[in-house]
Amino acid sequence: MQLGGLHHLSAITGNVSQNVAFYTQVLGLRLVKKTVNQDDVSAYHLFYGDEIGHPGTELTFFDWPQSGPNRPGVGTISAIMLGVTGREALEWWVKRFDQFQVKHDGIQVRSESQPKSFLAFRDPEGQRLELVDDEGRMGGKPWQKSPVPDEMGIHGLYGVRMLVRDSVPTAKLLTETMGFRPTYSYQAEPGYTVEVFEVGPGGPGTEVHLDVRPDLRFGSPGIGGVHHVAFRTPDNEEHEQWREKLARVVRNVTPVIERYYFHAIYFREPNGVLFEISTDGPGFTGDEDPEHLGELLALPPFLEPYRREIEANLKPIQPIVLEPVAQEK
Repeated sequence: MQLGGLHHLSAITGNVSQNVAFYTQVLGLRLVKKTVNQDDVSAYHLFYGDEIGHPGTELTFFDWPQSGPNRPGVGTISAIMLGVTGREALEWWVKRFDQFQVKHDGIQVRSESQPKSFLAFRDPEGQRLELVDDEGRMGGKPWQKSPVPDEMGIHGLYGVRMLVRDSVPTAKLLTETMGFRPTYSYQAEPGYTVEVFEVGPGGPGTEVHLDVRPDLRFGSPGIGGVHHVAFRTPDNEEHEQWREKLARVVRNVTPVIERYYFHAIYFREPNGVLFEISTDGPGFTGDEDPEHLGELLALPPFLEPYRREIEANLKPIQPIVLEPVAQEK
């Protein structure tokens, strides 16, 4: 068995209308599925991705305005990394962020030993993201109606950075159970080391970065934070095998849960970050025409009988048009 890399990341928003506007209009991602959180049907679950939301391109959000602000710290995900290709693309994104008044830190390089270029930025709720040069190695298929040109577009999830107090137990789970390999390390800030691991084919789309911060308190995900990270497995058979393997070393692994668009199991790694392993299929086109993904509220069959009640309890998503601000010459 071998995990194929990242499947999706699920984050938290407190302003669903603003969230849709930013991720579709500014970042140019496609809203491929507008559904509900199956464990809390009073909340939207929005899936953004490439043309049909291929596994590895999905950035999702739970609409939980009551959850309060994100509290960074140990046991939380501190950055979502997205892949674009080349320095020219990063420079293009700097200009775009300036036009839309998106907070960013300019183009940086990881370290002298690992000269990977990236552009750190924040969404309107403070969610921390990075655009990382993927050197053309990621395979997401751009949505043809995106406002972002194909050559500048986001190709999917490059990696994820986690805050941990002690990297040893998490590294042990990653390498001895989940099949990850240590690759390199770098300094996030003076005196603090980030250890990088990859899985499956390796490289962009497969990386987990452990930011070791023994001085930090434990954090708590909220608005502007990440709820969990999911990893890919190809089919139900291997998914069951992963559940059995994890159950021998992780006490809190869940049973296999039917999410309709994929199957999922959940567990916490030793520092407290919530992990998920998800199947690549069935995907998002089984209940909607690919040309019209995300336009209407989609419900899995077991929730369809409750559609009227569910829709009545959801706050309508309001259309917001974001306009670039004219730049001074």
